[in-house]
Amino acid sequence: MPKIILRFILGTLLAAGAAIAAWGESPKGKKVLMITDMEGVSGIFSIELQCEPWKSPRWEESRKLETGEVNAAVDGLFAGGATEVIVWDGHDSGRTLSVVDIDPRVRLLQGSPVPFAQPFDKSVSALVFIGQHAMAGAKDGILTHTMSASDVQNWWANGKPIGEIGTWTMVAGERGIPTIMLSGDTAACKEYLDLVPNGECAEVKSGVSRGAGYMLPAPAAHALITEKARRAMERIAEIKPFKMQGPVELRIESTTAAEHPHLARPGVEQIDTRTWAYKGQTFTEALALVLGN
Repeated sequence: MPKIILRFILGTLLAAGAAIAAWGESPKGKKVLMITDMEGVSGIFSIELQCEPWKSPRWEESRKLETGEVNAAVDGLFAGGATEVIVWDGHDSGRTLSVVDIDPRVRLLQGSPVPFAQPFDKSVSALVFIGQHAMAGAKDGILTHTMSASDVQNWWANGKPIGEIGTWTMVAGERGIPTIMLSGDTAACKEYLDLVPNGECAEVKSGVSRGAGYMLPAPAAHALITEKARRAMERIAEIKPFKMQGPVELRIESTTAAEHPHLARPGVEQIDTRTWAYKGQTFTEALALVLGN
């Protein structure tokens, strides 16, 4: 056989072998960012009694309840195919969870301040909320509020009402990251599914007022969260990022008139005594003005 033909055959076989080997390689790692909070955890219904660090009489119990739901979600995420989980401690400036009893497979992001877009790096494959509450004013939502400001009455993004769920879902969506799962009360699930209709939601409690509701016992809540987290990971390719087209106006209405520290900055406009508008080419740009970044 002529050498040129032999080299051609060998080259073809090597190329085919490389293609087969590449086809059989493990898929790209699936890194999940989990944002946690306390007000959406089952069994939590009072700020004063349960949610104020080391002041509330039931604070240590609340930490255990939140940690239990976080660890249940971690179990489901890894069972569904996650290769890495970052847990962002989102309650009370990142000082709620403990490395003593958090699942040892995760990395825990704690403390304050954290640059708001920093955790959403290009290696993140999906976003998950655990213990999330609904936006300020949501009907029958337990402990509803938006961000840490107690005087926020409404947030809108290009006219769409949003809270913390919408905020982080949109920050993630701009970076191509889908928000695949949430655990919280009925109102929080409704808010999430309005943005991500085919996402997975673990409804662990249902409010009858801002300070009362029906709660799942912790073991039942954990089982539900684990199952929803596993399904979310298995369906990750089906759940698309929520992307708000720019330019974006974030409009914020307070409950009372007050001075605003960022009013003089470009892109910030006062609408009336209680309402301000923040304008950017993207959602992230507008949010940076809100947060003073």
